[in-house]
Amino acid sequence: GSMEDVKIVNKGLEDEMELSGYRLCRWKLALVALGMLSTGGFLLLLLYWMPEWCVKATCSRTAVRDAQVVLLQSTVRTRTRTQLPHQFCGRKHPRTYTPSSAQKHTHMHAHTRNPKSYTNMSTPPPPQIRYFTLHSTKYYWNDSAQNFEVLTGLEDLDVKCSSIHSEHSGGLSKDQQEYRRLFFGVNEIAVKVPSLFKLLIKEVLNPFYIFQLFSVILWCSDEYYYYAMTIVLMSVISIATSLYTIKKQYVMLHDMVLAHSIVRVSVCRADNEIEETMSTDLVPGDVMVIPSNGTVMPCDAVLISGTCIVNESMLTGESVPVTKTNLPNPLQGEKGEECDTVYGTEEHKRHTLFCGTNVIQTRFYTGELVKATVVRTGFSTSKGQLVRSILYPKPTDFKLYRDAYLFLLCLVGVAGVGFIYSIVLSIMNNTIVVKSLDIITITVPPALPAALTAGIVYAQRRLKKMGIFCISPQRINICGQLNLVCFDKTGTLTEDGLDLWGVQRVEGSSFHHTEDNAFKESLVKTHFVACMATCHSLTKIEGQLSGDPLDLKMFEATGWILEEPTEEETSLHNRIMPTVVRPPKQLLPEPAMSPEQDMVCLSTSYEIGIVRQFPFSSALQRMSVVVRLLGEKRMDAYLKGAPEVVASLCKRETMPQDFAEVLEDYTKQGFRVIALAHRRLESRLTWHRVQNINRDHIETNMEFLGLIIMQNKLKCETPGVLDVLRQAQIRTVMVTGDNMLTAISVARDCGMIPPQDRVIIADALPPKDGQPARINWQYADNPSKHMSKTDIEVSPRPLSLERYHFAMSGKSFTVITEHFQDLLQKLVLHGTVFARMAPDQKTQLVETLQSVDYFVGMCGDGANDCGALKRAHSGISLSELEASVASPFTSRTPNISCVPDLIREGRAALVTSFCVFKFMALYSMIQYISVTLLYYILSNLGDFQFLFIDIAIILLIVFTMSLNPAWRELVSRRLPLGLISAPLLVSVLSQILICLAFQSLAFLMVRQQGWYEPWTPEAELCNASSHDNSTDNSTEEDEHNIQNYENTTLFYVSSFQYLIVAIVFSKGKPFRQPSYKNWPFVLSVVSLYVFLFFIMLYPVSAIDETLDIVCVPYSWRVTLVYIVLGNAAVSVFMETFVLDVVLWKLVFSRDKQGSCGLQPATPPPQVGKSDTSHVSCLCCGQRKVPKARYMHLAQELSVDPDWPPKPTTITEAKPPPPPENGSYQIMSTS
Repeated sequence: GSMEDVKIVNKGLEDEMELSGYRLCRWKLALVALGMLSTGGFLLLLLYWMPEWCVKATCSRTAVRDAQVVLLQSTVRTRTRTQLPHQFCGRKHPRTYTPSSAQKHTHMHAHTRNPKSYTNMSTPPPPQIRYFTLHSTKYYWNDSAQNFEVLTGLEDLDVKCSSIHSEHSGGLSKDQQEYRRLFFGVNEIAVKVPSLFKLLIKEVLNPFYIFQLFSVILWCSDEYYYYAMTIVLMSVISIATSLYTIKKQYVMLHDMVLAHSIVRVSVCRADNEIEETMSTDLVPGDVMVIPSNGTVMPCDAVLISGTCIVNESMLTGESVPVTKTNLPNPLQGEKGEECDTVYGTEEHKRHTLFCGTNVIQTRFYTGELVKATVVRTGFSTSKGQLVRSILYPKPTDFKLYRDAYLFLLCLVGVAGVGFIYSIVLSIMNNTIVVKSLDIITITVPPALPAALTAGIVYAQRRLKKMGIFCISPQRINICGQLNLVCFDKTGTLTEDGLDLWGVQRVEGSSFHHTEDNAFKESLVKTHFVACMATCHSLTKIEGQLSGDPLDLKMFEATGWILEEPTEEETSLHNRIMPTVVRPPKQLLPEPAMSPEQDMVCLSTSYEIGIVRQFPFSSALQRMSVVVRLLGEKRMDAYLKGAPEVVASLCKRETMPQDFAEVLEDYTKQGFRVIALAHRRLESRLTWHRVQNINRDHIETNMEFLGLIIMQNKLKCETPGVLDVLRQAQIRTVMVTGDNMLTAISVARDCGMIPPQDRVIIADALPPKDGQPARINWQYADNPSKHMSKTDIEVSPRPLSLERYHFAMSGKSFTVITEHFQDLLQKLVLHGTVFARMAPDQKTQLVETLQSVDYFVGMCGDGANDCGALKRAHSGISLSELEASVASPFTSRTPNISCVPDLIREGRAALVTSFCVFKFMALYSMIQYISVTLLYYILSNLGDFQFLFIDIAIILLIVFTMSLNPAWRELVSRRLPLGLISAPLLVSVLSQILICLAFQSLAFLMVRQQGWYEPWTPEAELCNASSHDNSTDNSTEEDEHNIQNYENTTLFYVSSFQYLIVAIVFSKGKPFRQPSYKNWPFVLSVVSLYVFLFFIMLYPVSAIDETLDIVCVPYSWRVTLVYIVLGNAAVSVFMETFVLDVVLWKLVFSRDKQGSCGLQPATPPPQVGKSDTSHVSCLCCGQRKVPKARYMHLAQELSVDPDWPPKPTTITEAKPPPPPENGSYQIMSTS
């Protein structure tokens, strides 16, 4: 049984892991030690790279209960299990507890979510607690569940709202606090900045650097010091830069977290005394006092008395102060038991103060403190989770790097062949074997990592010039692959705030005509204006009005003045003084009185006191206030909220007849509509009664006052950018927290949904009372009125030709993910608008899109998109807030014009990476061919020849080759997906073959020449001027047999080959500017050409000697020029003509064919309808299914007669477990 003992930790969460237990095994350890000695420590490295092997090699399986080492493997929902598991030791912790502290609160550490253990609270705790720490989270062994669990805080107990008031509002005693601190640890979000030494070790133990070390040692033993030094220098520079960036990021994060994370707090103890302590000592269950002048929250806490005004920009990205009220105690209300729900930070976020948010000021009743019960501390808090997601991001698996390793493996294979060949040769001729090892270092280019980083560093510099900052540079390459971008709406596509567009009052239960504003003398005493002036949650902070921007716009439109009582006034009167609003003097009608009585009039001027606020709640979608007009006995209630909600709370007879039409008319045009209502309260409701009454008693039987119409303006760049993306066949999707109709209308306005396209709203309902979950399909009306009804009925299948877009809300999205798994992928294929999405739903949507093989970009502003920005292949944050630490890219310009720029730069960087990779592969192959040919005659290239090739040619070219800037506009052609794709492989292989052919040709031809005989220093074929020196040289030279005709010939030919290949591979259009505009590259290539032709045609003896070149007849030099030119012609012809033109047309066009059908917004390229279908049939005949899942789905759906669903049909989830092929049926309800 214990063998299969695998536990699942964090079940159902995003970091779900399999956990298996091991204990150290002595004989295995002894074996490993022996192996380590015999391999000279290499085995140790191998085990360091492969943690799983390490555990299996040193430990034996055991039950998780008794484990000394646990192995965790992430079961991430991705299909691959490539992630390296981590091991951590779970150590035993014997602890002795004093019974007094253990008596009451055992259940805090007790078996979480296990109700039975609460009954016997007095059982003494187990003598030892076992836990391990992973990613800054402690996992405790829970004996009753027989698994490791995470303790987050108070919520583990599933506390009811009433019990927070009854049990958790008294504070903890010292002992209880100490006891809990054992489990929850210190309350701080500690970002440890690793020491440089640690980072260095981690960086240097990268397999590649280990290989470089091997190469360097080998070269030094072979006396090839110069290049060894160069490589060491390059490695040092690249390690240093990467250490610098990593360290800088840690320090940045550390500073961001450290700011205000440790403050002094006052804590209530169990015996009602208050003591000052550091915020690091807080534990869940402590009661802290919020100071009246505000503070930065050091933990997540729930308000139990008083109200606070909080700036939550850290979490939501809206820098709008929010009013938090105390958690209502259901047992004191009228309803009592039934509305006593379990407390959760998400559901009760109106009453929860989150860690890292800024409490600006508190409101309190005299003598009563504003108190909050601590719910979560440390890394469990909202801010802690954010920091964890930055510290331990999910690895994005990028194909380029996977392919790079495969590519290198192929090269190693080739090297292996050469290695064996050279060993055979050296055995036959009794020479040394070190030379054979040399072949391996030739084939796997040690300069490769430096070469690849160069391109990315250049791209990063170019992005910086555009005002785009990048935290993780390797993501730049991924941007080149994006084919779908999600946009947040508010603040990203549209301007941040709303502007007042007009008001529509109701008089005598019918709508008045629309007015621009309410700033008029005639309206000043109407209820409509009074409602606009009082029904809000604005407060004055340091003399500035602040609050929800919507409230602010509305209040400013009235022009009224708001006055708040000072603290002295509040303490004088024994109850809270109301906030007062009054109209400006110039709007009040002039009182016709004599000057003496004027003073009296002013004191009784028109002003309204706000007696009680019921804050806006997103669940109720409304807010209301109770006010009293100065000098009046009775009070008034004013209400504002979503029109549908307000209408349902008003008396029928006060509602205009055409309310629904008028409202729909506005929402379709994309206006945000808010409705107002009013009611005189009964005279029996006194001030005291109002303070304790439930809001449902106030918010009924209202009189409808009218509508306020707000407009959310598009940013002027938005339509243009979306059009550019659509031209490039990059899909755009809107993900917003706003409501559905506004979102659809904004999508139409900015051109995300073209005017002629259909919008299908998928409205999903969860299963209820035994009915299965179902989706209602509704067709949103087409705004293009010109299509008459008859047109539609005549055409036989209108839908297949019309393009369509799905729209759904966050609620529907959740229902569909749970109950219609197979439909989900089909819906996201054409889903364009996702409205009312919560932050975690945004993340989920990004994951769903990735599951159908889209490369997803996300563009948002602020921390509510944090998860999605982090999860997407590339996230661009438009704000410079903390959110920007989470997203890989941050743009200085606060509009979406950075998206196409980033994609262009990404594509250029990716093409550059491919170029460099192909070039480096060919460099190693060309050198490999030269060396193998020379080994055949027991010769080799000389040290200075190697040096010239490796440094002068290769390094110069690689570092200048990647300087090409990006192409000016986005094109719709896609890049090949990885290194191992047909076009790239064909190109590399063909060039290798060409180089092989021409080098062999030269090698064989030189031996066929009439003047050819094995070279000796005496056999100078040129004028023997430097006869005597050369003999001196040759005595020490020729033990390696470097100087000979074959060597010289191959040196010339191969040097030219590197240059030819570099030019052929440096592609410009359509993703980069052409190479001739890259002057450093042009300069290097031209100067190298000149130099090589010069030493080939006009030998200079000093250079010849240094490079170990021998003198050959002039005729042969001319022949070599022909060989080189021939080589160049064939290479260029092969790459540009054959590959780009012929093969692209025939073979690789099929990828494009697939991608035409999937773009909902673009008609297929200029081909008639019948024509495309004909072409695609031909292709389908010969070809496999397209690689990407979404293309595959698009193909299936294009022939499915029941897709898209018809209007007013309902799709039900089948109650039994779904069969494989399809789990839904469509019923028509007409």
